[in-house]
Amino acid sequence: MTRIDSVLHSKPLQHLAPGGRIGVISLATDFNIEQDLRRILPRDVEIFTSRVRNTNPLTIENLRSMAPGISAAADTILPGTPLDAVIYACTSGTVAIGIDRVSELVRQSRPGVPVSNPVSAALSAFDTLGARRISILTPYTGTVNAEVARLFENQGYEVLNIAGFGFEDDTAMTFIDPDDIVDAALATCDPAADLLFVSCTALRAAAVIERIERELNKPVVSSNQALAWHSLQLANYPAPVAGFGRLMQHVGGKIHRP
Repeated sequence: MTRIDSVLHSKPLQHLAPGGRIGVISLATDFNIEQDLRRILPRDVEIFTSRVRNTNPLTIENLRSMAPGISAAADTILPGTPLDAVIYACTSGTVAIGIDRVSELVRQSRPGVPVSNPVSAALSAFDTLGARRISILTPYTGTVNAEVARLFENQGYEVLNIAGFGFEDDTAMTFIDPDDIVDAALATCDPAADLLFVSCTALRAAAVIERIERELNKPVVSSNQALAWHSLQLANYPAPVAGFGRLMQHVGGKIHRP
């Protein structure tokens, strides 16, 4: 007969991710969000991802169809384990579904946990950087871009211009060469803009933000950079992060928009 023994541990259980635990609700087709967040966030902050089903082509109607899956996706992220924030990682999806509705859907499964999304994060970033007039670059079609511009205008910002690559396939957006993002950013940003916003979690923009900022001599905010920054703010992380633009130097400051 096999003897079954117990063993003892002599040290206290470790607290993994002491800098923060961030739940991420990613699109099922997103190649990029997890890689970007892990590049940007400090090593003592960890992300834990669930995915929500989405449908191509990327239209406002298809984006809204994701809403019923958001609560279930939030529910599968480390059940029973405290999280410092949960982010819904889709910019155009937040535009289509609505900021408040996205937060409500997440909190149905994770009550009391701070919630972010790329739009709320961007709005907070704009306030932190003192921006009122913005240019926007996206991978989207003109129809989706019109909705994006309308949302930011309704929030009180002056959208000087918005340009898009015209993609309808969420997966293909990740395959846009970062050099093309740089070229498009420089061509898009209006000289009168306070900053450039590069929308979409699928775009590989975070790695080239500092290149664009040097050329424009003004701040650049991308969806994933803003999500990383806002997550750190919600988790009360105390220190700035180097290498990903001017916004990341404001980690530890006051959040202007929850």
